[in-house]
Amino acid sequence: MFFCTLLAALLLIAPALALPQPSDEGTLAARAPNPCTAPSTANTNVSALNNPFIFNDGTPVQTAADWTCRHQQIAALILGYEGGTLPGTPQSVAATFSKNGNSGSLAITVKDNNTQITFTPTITFPSGNPPTGGWPLVIAVGGASLPIPSNIAVLNFDNSGMAEQDSTASRGQGLRIIDALEITPSANINTQKLAVTGCSRDGKGALWIGAFEERIALTIPQESGSGGDTCWRLSHYEKDSGSVVQDATEIVTEKVWFSTNFNNYVNELNVLPYDHHLLAALIAPRAMISYENADYVWLSPLSSFGCMTAAHTVWQALGVANNHGFVQVGGHSHCAWPANSD
Repeated sequence: MFFCTLLAALLLIAPALALPQPSDEGTLAARAPNPCTAPSTANTNVSALNNPFIFNDGTPVQTAADWTCRHQQIAALILGYEGGTLPGTPQSVAATFSKNGNSGSLAITVKDNNTQITFTPTITFPSGNPPTGGWPLVIAVGGASLPIPSNIAVLNFDNSGMAEQDSTASRGQGLRIIDALEITPSANINTQKLAVTGCSRDGKGALWIGAFEERIALTIPQESGSGGDTCWRLSHYEKDSGSVVQDATEIVTEKVWFSTNFNNYVNELNVLPYDHHLLAALIAPRAMISYENADYVWLSPLSSFGCMTAAHTVWQALGVANNHGFVQVGGHSHCAWPANSD
């Protein structure tokens, strides 16, 4: 019950989570601005995790506006080295909504560059009348593997049904789900109170969605492992120490989850001007909580812990440390919710 209560509380206060909270003098949120540039490359050669609070040119991040600029730098670097290009605004997005009882369907059609794709996520609604502003919603990438409170709607994003994981298919226009909800008031979804979750490869997806979609108030990656809430450098260290973990050299041979440009760096991690603690930090000051499984060494649990501990410093600096959490327990199967966490 604790998790359900926590999730409900976080979504109910979601508008507040989207902005830095008032904080004591001495935190980033209490200081003033510097100018900004955001190149997609940087000269780096460090074996340690990159400092979130140092600009590409070596100057320190000292203000909240500085962090806004550093945030832009980090996003550009991660896309440039690893993520590839985010789809731009398409020519058009259209949506129709239908509902039968507690089940709804949102048919979304996206047109761009003389091509068209239509996909239809399903939404499960709570019973009763929606609250003022509409229902809070969890977008479940590949389905939900954790308990969702009964007063929150759930959208099932069947990403595999939308596009296969191969070099010719793209799921990028799945980004248009929120656009579609915003133009479909009959769905009664509060687009200020959105969460995203997913497990395993879909946990990676949930983390990336939360990092690059500012309209997500709460990000909940579950057992995302390498490419998710672990850090490449720390997973490499684990592997070199004898643990059987998935590292960057292996993951790029598995699926086309990353830009092919990333293949150039998997054996030279020290030159990456970022790591995944900075991917998670893109979510700050919005809320994030990640769940990992201590029993699955393949997921690189030590890397997850170290990576999210490093990421947490950004929420601390912004004066919103309570907006970030990390939970790691064992005693359950992969993507199964631990009974003692209900």
